[in-house]
Order: sequence, then structure tokens, then C-alpha cells
Amino acid sequence: MKDLGVSIDGRAPLSEIEAQARAAEEGGATTLWIACHLFLRDPVTTAALALAATKKIRIALMAMSPYSIHPVYIAMAAASLEEKYPGRVILCLGAGAPADLKAAGIESPKPLVAIGEAIKICRQLFAGEMAGFEGQMFKVAGRRLANGGARIPITVAASRPAMLKLAGRESDGVLISAATSPPFVKACLDQVGAGRKSCLVYTKLGSLDSIRRPIGFVLRGAHHAENVRLGGTNLDQQALAVAYAAENWSEVDRLVSDDVVRRHTACGTPQQVRDKLDEYRAIGVDEIVLGGLDDATSIAAALEAVNK
Repeated sequence: MKDLGVSIDGRAPLSEIEAQARAAEEGGATTLWIACHLFLRDPVTTAALALAATKKIRIALMAMSPYSIHPVYIAMAAASLEEKYPGRVILCLGAGAPADLKAAGIESPKPLVAIGEAIKICRQLFAGEMAGFEGQMFKVAGRRLANGGARIPITVAASRPAMLKLAGRESDGVLISAATSPPFVKACLDQVGAGRKSCLVYTKLGSLDSIRRPIGFVLRGAHHAENVRLGGTNLDQQALAVAYAAENWSEVDRLVSDDVVRRHTACGTPQQVRDKLDEYRAIGVDEIVLGGLDDATSIAAALEAVNK
């Protein structure tokens, strides 16, 4: 079986992170992906807690954005975790969710330039080199990381053609966002080329109700229009964005119908979950990252069901 990962999105209290990390490791997950969502919990703190509570599972800092965190600080965070827990840290870079950046008053021009430059800066600093980089958006010169000299894999969260090609050309792998339909994932992977291919798949055993809001959080973004189209999904994204911003949860739940859930997740009975994940594997995904699991019990149950 190909690798399985588990994601933590920053909604769970920090007091629960150690139990979630142990459940992921004991259930056979190879990587714990820890999301960086503005206004949720800090991923670096979360990663440190997860690493300390486990023995071997890798930790990925998922979609650290150079718009909200300078590439030097991103490199510092990843290298510091790697110094304490060698061989267990992965850095994932991403532009960030447009709606969240806007809510924080952060501009996000030229994402290809920003991510490309962030990759180059982090590579130099991880290698222990004296940084000498002058780009369009970032300039770093005359300094090196105090704890450089480690090989930390860099992957890129991507969903659009140019960013997918950048990921295949410049990084060690690509991560496709959650709530992406299999047809959209296939279209993405066809454009990546080389590198490790991971895909975040919301997974839920039993009732679909609790997964609707996490799906709505993702699919409200206009940048998921092609994902919705290729999935054959009947979804009013604009209405969903308005309902989510107003915290009108009954309307969010109505818009994210059972059909939307089934097209964009692996949910239902254990066999339905396994069948859906097999669709993603058949596309060529190297690592499926199970998402939408909000406590240690859910993580353990999902991994047990998937591994049968």
C-alpha cells in the first residue's frame, strides 16, 4: 500500500495534539501534515508538540506562506524542528488561502515569483550556505542559519497549471489541496511531471454532517472553480462564500449537499471510503493525506478502516 498521511488543520485545542499525533503514528501513518491557516492555531507550536509526543512519524509544516511569514523565518522554524528531530521534518510552501490573506490585510502579488524565491532562499539556508539572494520580492544576503546543514525536503501546495509546473521543476514534490475531486487531481498531476505527489483527502466514517463545514471552508474560494467544474459538482461558490463569512452554518450545510461531499471526499462506510481512496491511488497519488479528522478517536478509526 502506498503511504498514508494524516492532516491537522489547526482547529483542535493544543491539549489534544499529542493524542492525535500518537493515534496517527500508531495507526500506520507515515506523515502528519500540520496546516498553516491564518487565525487558527500556530503550526510550528503544533509541530513541536507532535514531534515530542511521537517517535518516528514525519511532520510536514503545510503550506507556509511567504506572504504572511518571511522565507527566512520559515527556514528558521523548519531547521529548528529538524535540529531537535533529525530526518522527521518536511517543509511545504504555499501562497495561502486568498480569503484569509485578504482578511488579514495581506497582499499576495506574483505568487509564482514569491514561491519560487522562497524555495531558493530556504534551499540556501538549509544547506548552511551564506545567503546571497536578490529577487523581485525578497532579498537575503550576508547571513547563514545558525543550524543550517540539514537536508529538509521542500514540497509545494499547488492547484493551478503554472504553480504545478513550478513544483515539479523546483521542489521535491507537490501537495494537492483538500476537497479536490479525483478528475481535478488527475488534471493537476498530469501537469506536475517529476517529484512526489501527495493529495489531501477529507475522510469521514459514518454521518456526513460534520465534514460539511471543512469542505465549505475550502470550496468557498474562487480558485477552486475548476475543481468544482471538473468534479461535475452543483455548487454555488459565491453563495457559499457569503454564508461562510456570515457564519450562517445552516446555509453552509445546505449548500454543501451530500452530492458535493461524495464528489470531493472519501466518506461513508469503511468500504465506501476505501473505494474512494482507491480512485485517488489509481490516478497516481504517492501519498494520500487523510483530512477532516478532528480527534484522536477519528484518526485511529479512519486508519484502521483504510488499512484493512
